[in-house]
Parts: sequence; structure tokens; C-alpha cells
Amino acid sequence: MNTLVKIAVILVLALTNNQAKAQTNFEKGMTKAFELWEEGKWDEAENMFERIAKAEQDQWLPNYYVAQMNSLKSWNEKDATVIKAQLGKAQEHLDIAKTKSSEENVELIIMQAQIYTNWIVFDGMTYGMKYSGKVNELYKKALELEPENPRAVFCKADWEMGSAKYFGKDTTPYCDEIEASLELFDTFKPESAFHPNWGRERAEEVTKSCKE
Repeated sequence: MNTLVKIAVILVLALTNNQAKAQTNFEKGMTKAFELWEEGKWDEAENMFERIAKAEQDQWLPNYYVAQMNSLKSWNEKDATVIKAQLGKAQEHLDIAKTKSSEENVELIIMQAQIYTNWIVFDGMTYGMKYSGKVNELYKKALELEPENPRAVFCKADWEMGSAKYFGKDTTPYCDEIEASLELFDTFKPESAFHPNWGRERAEEVTKSCKE
């Protein structure tokens, strides 16, 4: 093996090792963040996701989870100032995630619909007209891109069920769609252990309530 070949091999091995190390660090960080979240340590988990997001400029998942955590927290919040801060942060991180992924990332499309829904729930008079049409469009797009995505099927039906209840319409068709989403949850395989895989428990709760 001549000197140039040796140098090339060394460079390739060094690059491979660095990439493997970076991926390992990403996986360790994500695993730790999820563990903190499961332990109910929301602030610590969120901080961990934010640190990973800054370190991993090509990974959309950490920003996605910061957005999701703030979206979820807003559901139980009563203080308008806090809600606006949470949803503002959720949108900020979702926007960053979008720059790290494609426009056809269905999980980001669904999360955008979720954030808009949070605004509508917070203040329907102010945000209902502004975001309702956008939510419909987003779920339509998500289903067109991935008709077998269980979150797309469930979240769209759940949204439409809420709208039907608000206007006093029959919710039975949406119950059927939500029940059908359970089969999709059974067969859905996320790209990795860190990719979105949520929604089944909520779908089961709604299906149960439909039968009561």
C-alpha cells in the first residue's frame, strides 16, 4: 500500500469514526431527553431537546419535540400570557424543523395543524376564522402524502369530530374513521426509535367514548 493510499484510508476511517461518534451522541441525547420526559421532568427534557437541536443542525426531530411539548403544555394552561409564549415557542421550533426537512414531511404538517388548533381552542373568536381553514388544508395535504399515516387519519377525524360537536352535527362518521386509525397504528413503523409514534392512546380513548 503506497503512502497516498494509506493517507486516503486514514482519512476515510477518521471521517467514518467521527460520523459514528456524532450519531452516537445524538442517540444518547435523544434517549436521555425521552427518559426525562417520561419521568415527568418536562423542563429538563425540553432543555435537552433544545441543546441537541443546536448541536445537530441537520436533525429536525429535536426541534419537533420542543414544538410538541409546548403545544401539549398549552392545553392545560389558563394564563393567556403563558399560552401565547408556549405556542410562540412551539411555532418557532417548528419553523426551524421545517428548514431542516422537506415540505412534504407529514409529521411537521400534522404538528402545524396541532399548533393552529391550540390557538383556536385558546380563543375561538379570535383565531377560529384565521386558522380553521388552514387546519383543514393541512390535514388534507397530510393524507394525500401519506394516507396510511395513523396520526394523519386520527388527527383529521378528531379535528372534524370537534367541529361537528361544536355545530351540533352527527359525529358517527368520525368515530368510524378514528376506530379505523387504530389498525394503522398497529402496522405503522416509524423510521427510527426517535421518530413520531404517538397518538394511539388518544385514539383509543376517543373510540371508547364513541361507544359509551
